[in-house]
Amino acid sequence: MEFFRIRKDIPFMRHALVFNVISLLTFLLAVFFLFSRGLHLSVEFTGGTLIELSYSQAANLEKLREGLGKAGYSDFSVQNFGSSQDVLIRLPLRADQNTTRIGESVLQALNAETPGASLRRVEFVGPQVGKELAENGALALLLVVIGIVVYLAFRFEWRFSVSAIIANLHDVIIILGFFAFFQWEFSLSVLAAVLAVLGYSVNESVVVFDRVRETFRKVRGLTTPQVLDHAITSTISRTIITHGSTQMMVLSMLLFGGETLYYFALALTIGICFGIYSSVLVASPLVMWLGVSREQFVRPKKQIEGANEDGAVV
Repeated sequence: MEFFRIRKDIPFMRHALVFNVISLLTFLLAVFFLFSRGLHLSVEFTGGTLIELSYSQAANLEKLREGLGKAGYSDFSVQNFGSSQDVLIRLPLRADQNTTRIGESVLQALNAETPGASLRRVEFVGPQVGKELAENGALALLLVVIGIVVYLAFRFEWRFSVSAIIANLHDVIIILGFFAFFQWEFSLSVLAAVLAVLGYSVNESVVVFDRVRETFRKVRGLTTPQVLDHAITSTISRTIITHGSTQMMVLSMLLFGGETLYYFALALTIGICFGIYSSVLVASPLVMWLGVSREQFVRPKKQIEGANEDGAVV
């Protein structure tokens, strides 16, 4: 399916060096923010207290946040849990905090603003549990990266796998850089969005690489930059359909999903926008710099002794 078809190939590779320099600068900037500001990790990673409350009617989350703020709590998270009557509150660790009575103190503070709450459960997440969760998340990210490299190496060639994983890691670091610069909360849902972006971006790279391989095999007389330009131009319509429809769904979560899905959808939005750029204008130039050519896809014909140029035996 295509919205449109461009008859003349767009010379993307003519500006490949410019695209790669821009990518390098944004990558280094994101790394700088990661090391200088760091990520604002959520309770799942740092440890803290999870409190679940239940109301007879739909809970007013804004009033709950105001009540917690007046009670002296900070860096907390308030969201619906399962239904509009159930509320989940995340509180970070505090040195002066009495973990045995924190549920009662929170319930007392909230009943002053929105009476009628009943305490359902209180769970304490220790720092060690949060550390293990962070390590498991990093391990999951590493396994996804290794899986992508192996898949692309078997399906195409090592040049494609290396360029694709560099482009995909570029997307991941950019997302983390945004969260570090603005100090947005990095939670498990955001980690899930980062893993989703990895798979989503590599899908676009595979489509372009498939067209590159097909063009090398079917069309003769084109240089490597011309082949890459043709592959990118011929898949632009599909790229717009895929990314546009996906972003429409993500935008609905961003605008109407509430606090629970906000940062998840925000991470996906950043990943989709930069995924288009990296899949087309980062991965393809990298393949060219790594020396991809037609000879790697087309096997030379064996010359039969006594045959002419057309292969006929005379």
